Amino acid sequence: MQADHFVQQRLLTLAAEDVALAQLAHRKRTLPELAAVDAAVEAQRALADDVVRAETQVRDLDREQKRLESDVDTVRQRAARDQARIDSGGATPKEITGLQHELESLNRRQGDLEDQVLELMERREAADAALATAQGGLAGAQAQQERAEQARDEALAQIAEATTAHQATRDEVAATIPADLLKVYDRVAAQTGSTGAAELKARRCQGCRIEFYGTELASYRNADPHTVLRCENCGRVLVRTAESGL
Repeated sequence: MQADHFVQQRLLTLAAEDVALAQLAHRKRTLPELAAVDAAVEAQRALADDVVRAETQVRDLDREQKRLESDVDTVRQRAARDQARIDSGGATPKEITGLQHELESLNRRQGDLEDQVLELMERREAADAALATAQGGLAGAQAQQERAEQARDEALAQIAEATTAHQATRDEVAATIPADLLKVYDRVAAQTGSTGAAELKARRCQGCRIEFYGTELASYRNADPHTVLRCENCGRVLVRTAESGL
């Protein structure tokens, strides 16, 4: 294949733009900001679970406290009725004895219930503290996620802007390259997964880094400047420059 020597030079510009685009795509896939967002989301999820557990514990303790306080109230009412019966003077001595025994039992029961209420109130205080800690941690995690997402979005915006600029330059350069030469370049680029052309510098292909010797080097040295050379190893178009060492 023949192509003007100066046109072939443009393949190096095209290759440079492709390298830049590939680097930007790699950077987009491996942004540390993406990992930071994932970590922040995971932390927020864990802390949200802590908040739910703490809220559940507080509600359970509230229900238990209400039940105990209701039991205390029931015992007090029963004791008040018994005492009123004794004070009324209408009970027989035997009934009074029974009522007094019941009052003693009710007083013990009330004392036990009130002790349980006090213990429950202490547990509720600890549960409130745990809930406040979990809520504070969740708020902090949410703020951290917002900061991480902002940093990610800014990084992605910079990458998108740079990608647009490099793609525009590539398109401009590609438009100046003959269709058959561009087709070869694009085909080789697809095969190598990177670029379709490389500089022949210091007798070495800058794509695969293979150095040329003997007859192969002589063939490159003696080739017409407008002949499109190909690397025998990687298949890239070899672009000759003043630094080719031929």
